[in-house]
Amino acid sequence: MEPEPSTSRPFKEFVSPRKKRKMSHFSVSEKQQRPIYYLDETWVNAGHTVGKVWEDTTVQSRKQAFLEGLSTGAKNPTFKGNRLIILHIGGEQGFVPESELVFECKGTGDYHESMNAAKFEHWFQAMLPRLEPNAVVVMDNASYHSRRQEKIPVTSWKKIDIQEWLSSKQISFEAKETKVQLLKKVKDVKIQYQSYVVDELAKAVGVEVLRLPPYHCELNPIELVWADVKGYVARKNTTFKMADVKKLLQQALGNISAEKWQNCISHVKKEESKLARLDDNVDKTVDSFVINVTGETSSESSYSDTEESDSDL
Repeated sequence: MEPEPSTSRPFKEFVSPRKKRKMSHFSVSEKQQRPIYYLDETWVNAGHTVGKVWEDTTVQSRKQAFLEGLSTGAKNPTFKGNRLIILHIGGEQGFVPESELVFECKGTGDYHESMNAAKFEHWFQAMLPRLEPNAVVVMDNASYHSRRQEKIPVTSWKKIDIQEWLSSKQISFEAKETKVQLLKKVKDVKIQYQSYVVDELAKAVGVEVLRLPPYHCELNPIELVWADVKGYVARKNTTFKMADVKKLLQQALGNISAEKWQNCISHVKKEESKLARLDDNVDKTVDSFVINVTGETSSESSYSDTEESDSDL
C-alpha cells in the first residue's frame, strides 16, 4: 500500500529579530567615506553625586575632621532636585561646536518627558548646517526623534476618517467596503507616507539619518561620552546647587576631547562586530532546523488565520 501523499508544508520562515537589525552604520558609511555623527540626550540634577563614598568611622566630629585637614562634604547628598537636560551631538572630531542644548526642568518622572518633538526638531534644524557635507547622523528611536510627517490610519480610526484619508491620496474605494478592507488599502500604500520630520529636514541639506535598533543604546558612542560627563559632575559636586552643577557640566563637556570620542567610537565598533558574529551564529542555528506541520492541526489553521492580522496593518 502506497503511503498517502504528505500534506506537510514548511512552517512560516523564522527570521531572527537580530537579523532584522540594521547593524552596518559604521561599515557602510566608512566605505562611502561619509562623516558620522552621534546624538543623544542625558541629564544631571542638583543632587547628582557618586553612588558610594568612603566613610572614615574614626572621625567623630566636624571639629576633628577640620583639625585633621579632612572635608566633611555635603551634609545630606541626594539624587533629588531639578534636572538639567543635555542634548548634544559629536563624532570623531569631538562635539560639534555650539550645538549643545541645555535646559532646566523639574526632576519628576522620566526625563524623556521633558523633551518633545517640537523642541528637538527646532534644535536639529539649527544644528544641521554645522555638520560636514554628506554626513550621517545616528540616533535612537525616542518618540520625539520620530514624529511622522503625517498620521497614518490605524484600527482605532473611524471608518469615515479612513475613507477621507484614502480620498486625500486619490485611492479609490467602494462605500460598502468594510473598515478591514479599507485598512488593507492603507497597508498597501502606507510605506509611501511614513517619513519622519527630522529625516526630511536632514535630506534637504544632504544628510542621512540612521536609527539604532530598539534597546541597543550600547551601539551609540555618545553613551560612553555621557558616562564620563556625568561621572565628572558626580565627583566634583559638593554644594548640590543648580548654579554650580551648571558650571560643572560645562567643564565636563569641555574636558571631552576628540581622542576620547575616537576611543568611544572604536569601542562601539568592536561591540557591533560581536553582535554581528552573534547574529550569524543564531541564523546558522535557526537554519539547521526544518519544522513541518502535517495534517489538519489547530496550529495550521491558526497560522492561516493570523497571517494577515491587524498588527500588520
